[in-house]
Amino acid sequence: MVVELLVSLLLLVGAAFALIGSLALVRLPDFFARLHGPTKATTLGVGGMLAGSLIHFSAGGEGLSVHELLIMAFLFMTAPVSAHLMTQAALHCGLDRGAAKAARRAARDSSG
Repeated sequence: MVVELLVSLLLLVGAAFALIGSLALVRLPDFFARLHGPTKATTLGVGGMLAGSLIHFSAGGEGLSVHELLIMAFLFMTAPVSAHLMTQAALHCGLDRGAAKAARRAARDSSG
């Protein structure tokens, strides 16, 4: 009973974080702000869902479920590194916040 409640809570919290991160990817104004959605909230969301899966299969199976642990470790190590590399690439290409805001403003003025 307690295991099912804990798994359900982790799945719901993880799904909520994943949804918030996905909405942030769509709604935030520029490239640098959009990086926070997938790298912060979505990573925590998928981590929460994997933790729920780990508890479920470890409690019902024969021992600790190592697959979920490996996936979580890989996810938590690669998400910040990939975000850092994308930020460095954007800065190297000359993308800055001012240019993104000016481009959005120009697109808005020409459409309406």
